[in-house]
Formats: sequence, structure tokens, C-alpha cells
Amino acid sequence: MNVITRYLIREHHIPLTATIIREFSQHLETSLHQQYMIPLSYLNIYRTRKEFKLMKSIQHRLQKGNYILRETDKSGIFHIGNSVDYEKKAEAYRQKTGAYIELDSNLLWSVFDKVILLLNDLRSKKYILPWQLDKMMPKRETVQLAYLYFIPNPHKAGTPLRPIVSSMSMQMTGISKFLDKLIRPIFDKHARSTTIINGVDLIHRLEAYTTNGYLKPKTYFCTFDITDLYTMLPQEESLDILIEFLVQHGYQKVQNIPIDIIRKLALTVIKENVFVYENKFYRQVIGGAMGSAFTLTLANIFMWKWQRQLVRRLEVSNEIYDRYVDDIFFTSNDSLESIDQMLDEANNFHSNIKLVRQIGRSVPFLDVLIQNSNGVLKTSVYHKEAAEPYVVPLGSDHPGHVFRNTVDTAITRAVRYSTTLSEFEEEIRQMKLMFLYNG
Repeated sequence: MNVITRYLIREHHIPLTATIIREFSQHLETSLHQQYMIPLSYLNIYRTRKEFKLMKSIQHRLQKGNYILRETDKSGIFHIGNSVDYEKKAEAYRQKTGAYIELDSNLLWSVFDKVILLLNDLRSKKYILPWQLDKMMPKRETVQLAYLYFIPNPHKAGTPLRPIVSSMSMQMTGISKFLDKLIRPIFDKHARSTTIINGVDLIHRLEAYTTNGYLKPKTYFCTFDITDLYTMLPQEESLDILIEFLVQHGYQKVQNIPIDIIRKLALTVIKENVFVYENKFYRQVIGGAMGSAFTLTLANIFMWKWQRQLVRRLEVSNEIYDRYVDDIFFTSNDSLESIDQMLDEANNFHSNIKLVRQIGRSVPFLDVLIQNSNGVLKTSVYHKEAAEPYVVPLGSDHPGHVFRNTVDTAITRAVRYSTTLSEFEEEIRQMKLMFLYNG
């Protein structure tokens, strides 16, 4: 309650003696008491015991069969895999990327002291304000060494693993979050023309492309994704591009922080990423931690520079070029040979950045299936082949609005994405089956 009270005072300027704080405290205490202190009903006791027994059974089977249970990448469902297979894939990933080096000891407090020293030095020289220092300063009593784990991506062949660094309590978390809030709005403002936020955004751009007469029967739709973008970011070069991006758009300071100081802070976030994995200590020497807030923004800015030549070439021909983090979509009225040659050249723009492409007159991108039907644009909802038909079960303990929102979101997406009645009806049929399957 003290934490909530301080938040209300700090963020909403409510006096400590205000009646509303006392009333809120009483309501919260009553609600918590009703939720946790009143005895459970017989049905809830029965359900709790049944689910506890089921959970212990799952744990026993996982241990007995040497299996590992992980939430999948993006889709939020669970995947069961063999522990030995997981470790082989994780080791292969580390060897392929060369992104991590093993350390002799735990550098938690060494890095912690570096961060404290840097922030205090910047404050003493008045490069940052007291409130900015407070946002970035790690707390000794809560800081923890980050740990690395891998999650599976069943949507891709062979179910590759994606590395995640648990960074909620690491030494640079405050700096990373601060830089993300500082820089991301600038990127969003100046890179909007080549960035999409969702499938609806892409469809709107395709509709404008069609209205302007650029969609022809010969038009190809092309997609490619960047392999291991976060892990393969060149660290020093990415920071140089960050400064180039800010300077090009007229920023010598951001919120009164000089850009060379921003680079110092970003360097700490990228370079001091140490963590534990399988009882061994590591440092990341290529890329940024997937799980750190600023890594996404830095990756976006790196791609802003990487894609520049490709964007210019396509803009001359009035083609679309759109990017969603590491997934890229563009249109072309050139021949397949010319498109392949262009992508081969793009594949050599940087040694760390490699592409996986798909070209055709019917391609999926994000959750949209895009088709060129003899010069007519058609779109519909796309479901990946490996996607599981799971949503929140109706019999779960979630509030009622969760189920309503799930249905509303699915219907709204079907309406927005479907260009024909038959496609809409097919999506509604799929939705009904999915909801029936989930009770």
C-alpha cells in the first residue's frame, strides 16, 4: 500500500492526507481480505486439489522423460521438447553467432559499480537531471544477475530456438528503459513512412498503392526476414548509426542530454550485458540482449541505415517498402531475376545481416495473406501452418471482458482483412471451430 500511496502522490499529486487515499486503502484492504482470507468453497477446494495433482503429474513426467516445457515464441502456447535436443540447439546457436564469450567469474557487482560510477559522474557534471538519475540508478537491494534461456519457434522448420535474456532486475535495466523512452518516439516520428505497426496498416498502404494504379497483373509481392537481428547487431557500428540518425534529424541533445552522453549510456547497456547460463557466466559481445527494452529501438535504427539503399531504389519506381522490426515487405514490377539480384545484393550489405526471402503473387506477411489476382488486390487473415487453435478457455477464471474482447478482436480482424464475403465467412467458420474447441 505504501508503494501505491507514493505513486498517487508522485504521479497524480494527491496529498497524503486526502480522503480518497484513506478510502482507497480501506477498499483495497477489504478486497484483499475477501479474496484471500475467506474460506474457499467446496468446489474451489476440489478444483484446486485436482489442478495441483495435475501439475505435479506433469512435473513428474517431464523429469522422468528428460523433457523441457517452454512457452513458444510469440504465440504464447507451450511446447514440450527433449532436453538434450534443446541443449544441442542452444550450443549450435552460440557457436553459429559467436555472440557470447564465457567469463571466469561472476561480474554482477563489478558491472554494478561501473554503472553507479558512470551515472554519478554524469550527474556531477550536470549532463543529467536528478529525476533522470533516479530513473536510471540501479538499486543494490534488488539488482540480480541476468540469466539466459531459449524459447522455441515452432512456426519455422526444425523449431529453432530464440535466446532471451531475463533483464528485469539487471544493472542496466533502468538505463535501457530510459533510453528506450527517450529515443523510440524520435524513431517512430522520423521512420513512419517505412514502418508498419500491424496488418491493417499494411492493407491501407496496399489499397493506396492499388488506387494509384501501381498494382499490375505482373506485380510481385516480396517478403524477407533478417536472421537473428538482435543477436547479430554490430555493437560499435550500431551506436555510430544511432548518433548518425539523431544528427541527421537535427538532434544535438535529447531532453537536454547531449548525444555523446546518450552514446555513453547506450554503450553501457550493450557492452555490459553479463548473465548466467547453465551455471556458467557469459558476456554478450555481438548484438544486444533480447529482453532489454533499448535493444529493439537500437535494432530499428540500425535497420534504418541498412535499408536506405533498398528503399531509395524502390521509391523511384513508386513501390511499397515496409518493415515490422525484422520482417520486411515490398512490391515490385520487375522480373523475378531482377528481384532476386536486388535481394542478393542486399544480402551482402552487411556481413552480419542475412535474409530469408519469399517472392510470389500470393505471400503471407504478419497475420495477413496478400494476393495479386490478375491485378486485383485480395487480402484475408493468415494462420501459420504450425499455429495452434488456442484461446483463453471459457471455463477459466479470467474476467468476462477477456472472453468478449477475444471474440470482438477476432471478428474485427476478419472484417478488416477480408476483401470478399467468402473469405470473411471462411474466417468466421474457423473462429467458431476454434471457440468450440476451447470450450
